[in-house]
Amino acid sequence: MEKSGSETSLMRRSIEIDQELDKVKDLDLLLERLLYLARKEANADAGTFYIREGNKLAFRHTQNETKEAGLKPGAKLNYSYFRMPISDNSISGFVAKHKTPLNIPDMYSIPEDAPYNFNSSYDKKEGYKTVSSLTFPLVSTQDGELLGVMQLINARDEAGHFVPFADDSDSRDFYTMFARNGAKALEKAQETRRFIEKLTGLAEMRDPKETGAHVNRVGQMSMELYEAWAKNHGTDTDTMDKNKDVLRRAAMLHDVGKIAIVDSVLKAPRKFTDSEYRIMKSHTWKGAHKLHDESDLFSTASEVALRHHEHWNGNGYPGQIGDLLEADRYIDEESTPQGLKGEDIPLFARIVAIADVYDALCSKRVYKEAWDESDVLEEMKKGRGEQFDPELVDILLEPSMIDILRNIRERYPDED
Repeated sequence: MEKSGSETSLMRRSIEIDQELDKVKDLDLLLERLLYLARKEANADAGTFYIREGNKLAFRHTQNETKEAGLKPGAKLNYSYFRMPISDNSISGFVAKHKTPLNIPDMYSIPEDAPYNFNSSYDKKEGYKTVSSLTFPLVSTQDGELLGVMQLINARDEAGHFVPFADDSDSRDFYTMFARNGAKALEKAQETRRFIEKLTGLAEMRDPKETGAHVNRVGQMSMELYEAWAKNHGTDTDTMDKNKDVLRRAAMLHDVGKIAIVDSVLKAPRKFTDSEYRIMKSHTWKGAHKLHDESDLFSTASEVALRHHEHWNGNGYPGQIGDLLEADRYIDEESTPQGLKGEDIPLFARIVAIADVYDALCSKRVYKEAWDESDVLEEMKKGRGEQFDPELVDILLEPSMIDILRNIRERYPDED
């Protein structure tokens, strides 16, 4: 039996979406891409993505073209992160609980006997009018477990007016397909994130400074700093997106070499002696050696691990060490290799260096309290042109970037 035109079109679109999603490996970037593609297909003004965490839905990503149009150049939407119960009380909770989509043409006219309701507080606070919504679950293709919920807001007609979402059979078939493809991509991205977090977790077991929250913040901050740098340099979108994806994951592995440092040095409750400091420096090349691989991710991660302690003025480490396998000789030698300087330091390593120090200063540690933001920014200014790439420091100090970095710290808080 020949397939109908709509079936053929759906299959073709399914293949295209699979290919599009296969380009994205990082979890956060995938959520952003999934939401964008769904909105594009439905011509939706806004949308939100929730990830299931136990018996709750965790807010993870949102887009709103109307609100974004009013932002200053370089700024992004900032929002509070929250969790909601998987229950009948909310629209997304209902969709999650019953694993069934909901298409609501008028959010302000939900029947009184419906178990869920619409919380209009955002509209009142932001001066935004939510007219319609289309909410659907993403369910594991392997075991049928709920992975997350995507909610699209305000379909638009050709004139840009907010209207209900289409509810014909072709539209329902498309979103069923989209949810299935999205769930497959989401499972893969979550598996990749768990793998990287397990690797960094090994370092965390050795060094309590390397928390899961810290490495996620460094990864996200590095990606945001790179995006701003890339836009300043006119980098094309495809290259920028690919680099963001690789850097987001590679940055998380920057200190994985600490696994190889003995506890007597790594956990020394005082300032390092000269010999201990030489041992500590070796975490750069030890990590780089273990991560070295031909793949984009691990070659970048190896480079970042090796060079994220280099200084713009040439006073960092490990410097010109030659073969990674022979670098351990510098542990026992008094001489220090000449550090890389300026743009000889790879860009991604320069970016991670800034994100790592910035977040460390902002964070409470067993040996210090978190610094006030003003003091952190002043310290970063002092390092401009000395420890850090001056252009990247200028990017970090932009008010719009500071807002983004604050939001990242809210997104990945340290555990109490």
